Formats: sequence, structure tokens, C-alpha cells
Amino acid sequence: MTAANNPYGLAGKRIWVAGHRGMVGAAVVRRLEREDCTVLTCDRDSVDLTRQATVEDWLTKHRPQVVVLAAARVGGIHANATYPAEFLHDNLTIEANVIHSAHAVDVEKLLFLGSSCIYPREAAQPITEDALLTGPLEPTNEWYAIAKIAGIKLCQAYRKQYGRDFISLQPTNLFGPGDNFHPSDSHVPAALLRRFHEAKVAGADSVTVWGTGRPLREFLWVEDLADACIFLLKRYSDATPINVGTGREISIAEFATAIARTVGFGGDLKFDTSRPDGMMRKGLDVSRLTSLGWTAPTTLEDGLHRYYAWFLDNIERLRG
Repeated sequence: MTAANNPYGLAGKRIWVAGHRGMVGAAVVRRLEREDCTVLTCDRDSVDLTRQATVEDWLTKHRPQVVVLAAARVGGIHANATYPAEFLHDNLTIEANVIHSAHAVDVEKLLFLGSSCIYPREAAQPITEDALLTGPLEPTNEWYAIAKIAGIKLCQAYRKQYGRDFISLQPTNLFGPGDNFHPSDSHVPAALLRRFHEAKVAGADSVTVWGTGRPLREFLWVEDLADACIFLLKRYSDATPINVGTGREISIAEFATAIARTVGFGGDLKFDTSRPDGMMRKGLDVSRLTSLGWTAPTTLEDGLHRYYAWFLDNIERLRG
């Protein structure tokens, strides 16, 4: 299942991080600074990942030995519901282009970043990797989930047919530097952090949280995910996608309270029950990853304090 007895070395390798300006890709680039390797990146203006010929030409010219596929169109429940065609088409196209082109130019190893939303809505908890494709998806993010499932299957197909060392990992809910703080299209951590900060500045009496507050989630500091990516590039080689998370769940209400405490907001929390909750529980079974020797080192409290500090340092750029 693993390459633990014969780890893949990154020293001297040329590593392309596709999507290096996103929250995850940027974190992977920062983590790779600690490795003896050459990091390759390309901007959207020079390489449109939705154009097959452009992607293959770039890969042919730069010849990376390793590809980390972190590029994706992402967003929260509102964005998924508003832009289903773009979420499905853009992500399918990016994945197909990068994965096929990596095969065409003989890339040694590829890591595809999926998402925990690939799992069925009613999957047994905590969710194991074997739950993939065993039931209907959560409707609020099915377009993104279907695209990510296709990416996993592409990696498996190229491994099966051509022997490619293409792996995929499924992170839980993420937060960290470079997050998207759009008022309506962001994920839960960014939406709540911005909302509580603005309420604090305005002296508001309360903040409204979407949904009932009852769903359980786990949240992973994005720098920890980046570290897990490097760990798995070196030590994992298998067709089965591998979960990456903390193994610790918290309700949305408790998470919102933790953010309010971090920001210093002392008002009330109100819950808009007309808004969808999504899956009531979505905890990942991370025993496969833990058995390989990696666990997330950052506590939620520490991560949230670092998150808010970064937000304050970048608040002018994030306005809009």
C-alpha cells in the first residue's frame, strides 16, 4: 500500500505546484522551501489550465518530475448553488488537462488534491476512504464533488493502465492564509471570521450564522495540510485516496463561538435556520494516515489566532 520502506526522494526534483496562488497551493509552496528542490509555478496569464495544448506545451518545456495539483474552482454552499456549471466544467477540465499532460511528459509522481465532499451524504461516521461512491452525494456541493471524484478516478486509471505513481488525498475543511473572504462565496471559516470582525468594528449586538449550528465539522490549518502533502509525496503510493484531517469534530455553533472569542466579539450569536446546513456530520477517519506516522500538529485555538493575525495584516487587500 505504501512506499514507506522505499520513500520517494524530493531532493533535486523539479516540482510544479499548479494553483500556487490559492490558499492550498501557496501553503505547499511555502512548505517546499524546506526541501532541497526546485519549485515551478505559472500564472493564469501565461498558462490557462482549461486549455489542453497550453498545459502540455508548458509541461513539455519545463519538465517537472513532480506535480502537485492544487488548482481548482472552489467556494462555499452559496457559490456551488449559484455556479454549478462552472464548478463542474472548470474543475473537470483542469484535472483532465493536468493529469493527462503529466502522463504525456512522463512525470514521475503526481499528487491530486480532492475534498471531503466526495463522500456520500449518509456515509457512516467517521468516514473511511472505502465510503467513496457508496451512496448519494450532499446536494449542496454535488457539482464540485463530482468533479473531484472524476479527478480521483483519473489518477487511478493512469495508475492502472500505465503504472503511473499518481496519488490523491482528501482534506477536511481548511482555513488559513490566502483564504477567500468573499461575503457570499466563501467557506465557513472565512465567512465567519469576516462577519465577526466587521461586527466587532461596527459595535454590533449580534452576528447571524447560517443554518442551525448543529452540524459537526473538523477544521484543518492549511499549513498542516501542506506538511501532509509533502509527507505523502515521500511515503505514499497507492490507488486508494487518503484522508487528511484532525480526527476532531466540533459543531458549527462551537466553531463560531471559538472565532468570536478569537476576534474579541462579545455580542450574541443568532442562527438563520432558513439557510441550509449541508451534511449534519462529516468527520474523516484519518487512521490510514496516522498509521503512516503523520498527525496534524496545530490546535484549533492556535490556528484561529494565526488566522486572525493574517487577516488583520491583509485586511486592506481583502476588502471588497
